[in-house]
Parts: sequence; C-alpha cells; structure tokens
Amino acid sequence: MKRYALALDLKDDEQLIAEYEQLHRNVAPEIKQSIIDSGILQMEIYRFADRMFMIIETTADFSFAEKAAADAANPLVQEWEQFTWKYQKAIPGSKPGEKWVVMDKIFELSPIEHTNG
Repeated sequence: MKRYALALDLKDDEQLIAEYEQLHRNVAPEIKQSIIDSGILQMEIYRFADRMFMIIETTADFSFAEKAAADAANPLVQEWEQFTWKYQKAIPGSKPGEKWVVMDKIFELSPIEHTNG
C-alpha cells in the first residue's frame, strides 16, 4: 500500500466553499466507483480556510498517470472535474491546469520512536 498527500486551494469565497463542501457530502456513486477502480483504497479530504489537504492510500501498483487516463476517458468524471473547477484554484507552484498537487513528505514520526525505555 502507498500513501500520498495532496493539496489544492479553493476560491476564497465563503458561499462557494460551503457549496463545495455540500457537493462532497453527496458525491455520485459513479464518481466514487471511478476512484475505487483507479486503485485508491482510502481517501480523506480536509479543509482549513481555502486550503484543501487530501490523503489517499492506494494499491501498490497505483499510478497517477493511469488514473488520469481513466478519468479522461470517463465522461462523468470529466463533468465532475469541470463542475468543481468553478470552486477551485490552482495552488501556487502548480502547473497550468493542475488541480491536486502531490506534496513531498518532509517528516515522519515512527511508532518505534515512542517505545518506553
């Protein structure tokens, strides 16, 4: 299993942010299935102000390139992506058109460091 952390910004508008959160309370089953089919086993999204943070856990053979290709071939996913873009904005440092950006891990606290002794 692999774990990734990703970031994205939202447009800094309270109404749009509220709508975006509501959308994520009612994600269509087909969109959820496309996520599962790509090899994502678990997904969590967090928000602070207009900054989004997502953690995904994937199968060992998960590929962002393969997910992107499958998403591009899925009209429902394309519709979802186009619709949600009205709430989102590119994070500083992202490439043109890039939404969620994979973050680099810079620290990890290992359970081994917690041992008493």
